[in-house]
Amino acid sequence: MIKENKGRLIAAGVCSLMIAAATTAMGYLIKPVIDDIFVNKDTTGLMLFPLLVIAVFLVKGLGRYGQEYFMNYVGEDIIRRLRNQLYDRIQDLSLAFFQKAQTGVLMSRITNDVNILKAMVSTAVTSTLRDASSILGLTAVIFYLNWRMAILAFIVLPVAFFPVFALGRRVRRVSTGCQEAMGELSAFLHETLSGNKIVKAFGMESHEKARFFAKTRQLFQLEIKGVIVRALSSPIMEFFGGLGIAFVIWYGGWEVIHERTTPGTFISFLTCVMLLYDPVKKLSQLNNAVQQGLAAADRVYDVIETPTEIREPTHPVPMGHAPHTVAFEQVCFSYDQEPVLQDIDLTVHHGQVLALVGMSGGGKTTLVNLLPRFFDVTAGRVTIDGVDIRDYRLADLRGRIAVVTQEPILFNESVRYNIAYGNPGASDEAIVAAAVAAYAHDFIQRFPNGYDTPIGELGGRLSGGEKQRICIARALLKDAPILVLDEATSSLDTEAEAVVQKALDNLMAGRTTFVIAHRLSTVAKADRIVVLVGGRIVEQGTHETLLARKGEYAKLYQMQYVANEPEAQP
Repeated sequence: MIKENKGRLIAAGVCSLMIAAATTAMGYLIKPVIDDIFVNKDTTGLMLFPLLVIAVFLVKGLGRYGQEYFMNYVGEDIIRRLRNQLYDRIQDLSLAFFQKAQTGVLMSRITNDVNILKAMVSTAVTSTLRDASSILGLTAVIFYLNWRMAILAFIVLPVAFFPVFALGRRVRRVSTGCQEAMGELSAFLHETLSGNKIVKAFGMESHEKARFFAKTRQLFQLEIKGVIVRALSSPIMEFFGGLGIAFVIWYGGWEVIHERTTPGTFISFLTCVMLLYDPVKKLSQLNNAVQQGLAAADRVYDVIETPTEIREPTHPVPMGHAPHTVAFEQVCFSYDQEPVLQDIDLTVHHGQVLALVGMSGGGKTTLVNLLPRFFDVTAGRVTIDGVDIRDYRLADLRGRIAVVTQEPILFNESVRYNIAYGNPGASDEAIVAAAVAAYAHDFIQRFPNGYDTPIGELGGRLSGGEKQRICIARALLKDAPILVLDEATSSLDTEAEAVVQKALDNLMAGRTTFVIAHRLSTVAKADRIVVLVGGRIVEQGTHETLLARKGEYAKLYQMQYVANEPEAQP
């Protein structure tokens, strides 16, 4: 990040030297003004000196503008790259990471924490370059004018910095607490705003308001602690700076009275000391910004340095063209050391439909999540065409798999964007053809702007059936040879389910399909049905075969249908 901005950093350094030279010159020029112009009544110097002062202030102004521009440009660029790096890393992390992390906290890392780093990089580095250069220049002039008074003035500085650094460590601890509280607040807002319908349905507005007020109170208390600690730094430096100036006035006055130095030298020295304490005080205040930035950096790099559990192969195997055969060989999977799948053996050939049924918690969704490597197996292996899927590039593997989930995930963009999400280069004709096959074209045409109509956050302007058909059109347009349907119709009413099921039939045609469904009516036509109980396969076969066995599948079937037959009889 620094390398890309090397030229601008050099330019900022030159501008900092201009500021330091101008500040130093202002302090030093007091001496000839008093000794030559006022005491010796030099009229020529009186005419030239104002021009010199104008030149000094012009140089300082140009230097300050240049330094502010170049350093803020560098700071903003570094923050942009860091924010991109953070988001890039988050996107590459496994699904297990997202199951543990809160969305609001991750949002806070990208926005709030990176903004705090921005203050440290842009403001702190800018001020450090400028003030450090000024301190060096003024220090040189002070020792040149009177080394004895200079030593006296500098005795106070080390004493002043001890409490300032102690306060800086306290600022870092408080800042970490504030950033954690802000992350929790972001997570809370994400949950309650996205779940606002449930909040209103259960009449919990007052409860959620109280929770929000409690969290803002906690954040307020932490912020006030930070204000107190930061506010102490400046008065401490002011007090010790005053001590230093008082000693200079006393000792310098004594030297002037005893004619060991000239009044001009003394006034010039005193001016330089007063100019010196201002950048020193600013540097002490920067310690607070640096400590806050370091606390934010810890949180940002905690994510950036998080290792991903899903690794790309060192030597990837090229993935052949469809058709594909998928096999699970002695597959076991544990989540946080809790067994979820055990000894799964399955083979699904091209064009076959495999249905996974069973009670909730049986491991159905986990099994299909292994296929696109949302998780990696704990033992055994998953293969496509006899090759372990861990030997394929992730992009190649996931490019061959389309997923339609129970909860349709859509983006706050146009209908066209959402359908073409897995195939951004698709033509308008292909998008429309996918929508037609998904039975979505008719309702899309009724929208104000057709395919260019925004659908709202998470597709909020669409009904459940419409959202699901948009998702099916998206899967159709991707045209992947392997399809995963995870409870794709379970949240729909009977009428919507019938339309969506016709769209799904078009989608499944000619594809290797994994279907998860609680409604057994949707899987009766599957080529094979697998019953999962406690992470194990307890039965598999066709619908008729499994009913004849009167085992687990027959029990599930009875629970859904037979129990209701007496009510249907006249």
